[in-house]
Amino acid sequence: MSATKTAPRDHGAAIGSLKRFGHFALHFAEMCAPMRIGFAVGDLLYFWLASLAGYFEPFSELPYLSVVVVTVSMTAPMTAWMLYRGMPHRAIAEMSAAMPIVAIVLVGLSLLGALPKDGLALLEHGLMMPAMLIPMLLRLDIYSGGSDSGV
Repeated sequence: MSATKTAPRDHGAAIGSLKRFGHFALHFAEMCAPMRIGFAVGDLLYFWLASLAGYFEPFSELPYLSVVVVTVSMTAPMTAWMLYRGMPHRAIAEMSAAMPIVAIVLVGLSLLGALPKDGLALLEHGLMMPAMLIPMLLRLDIYSGGSDSGV
């Protein structure tokens, strides 16, 4: 009779991976919160100011300005939060650059006729947070707690 042995599991590595994933997810949520606040407040203010100027549907009536407003109102609070948290300046710059890149791509596709102008701001609202994952995945050491980054 031969007894078969199973290899011992490395529970420490699994727990470490889970902690890193949790740290990454928490950091992502922390970046999304100020962005959501920024677009809620920014949209309210923008719609109010636009209505004073006679534009009652600024996302469709002022599509390119709307993209700029959405970009700024979502990027500025996220950047401020990252500065407050003491993130490395390079990481802040990379994360903050992802937002205008989304805007530029959307505007470019619209100018080429691939996207309707009146949907740009809503598309941007939906794409900004997922776009943030790109620099986060490129810097897993920072966003998953693998380096001494102050997060």
